Amino acid sequence: MSKKIKTIMIVAITVVAAVSLSCATDDGIMSKKKGVYTVNTTSLSQEVKGYNGPTPLVITIEKDIVKKVEALENSETPGFFKRVVNGGLLDKWNGKSVDEALNSNVDVIAGATYSSNAVIENVRLGLNYYKEHK
Repeated sequence: MSKKIKTIMIVAITVVAAVSLSCATDDGIMSKKKGVYTVNTTSLSQEVKGYNGPTPLVITIEKDIVKKVEALENSETPGFFKRVVNGGLLDKWNGKSVDEALNSNVDVIAGATYSSNAVIENVRLGLNYYKEHK
């Protein structure tokens, strides 16, 4: 194999590796794929407890805009956590810039205060993690 072909192959492999890294990264907490970041608060929020334990979330962010906040499996009392979901708490940050979302004064859902406070704190932790690691 000629020196020129070897050089071209090395450059091509380097370019493919760089493109792959820029398109998809994952540190176990935050992943990025095609410009969309996903933050999983499971390991960030071990100390953040609802009424019965942690309330981990997945936060989806695109172009510094919160697209979606989703609850992961948790040990909250289903009836109380349903109030959080049905009360629209998980939607309060959607469509806001990360900075706007962090500065939002979000009220808890009546009858599900512990769960609400845990969700609010998890969102704060997840968004701060995004800002520090993007």
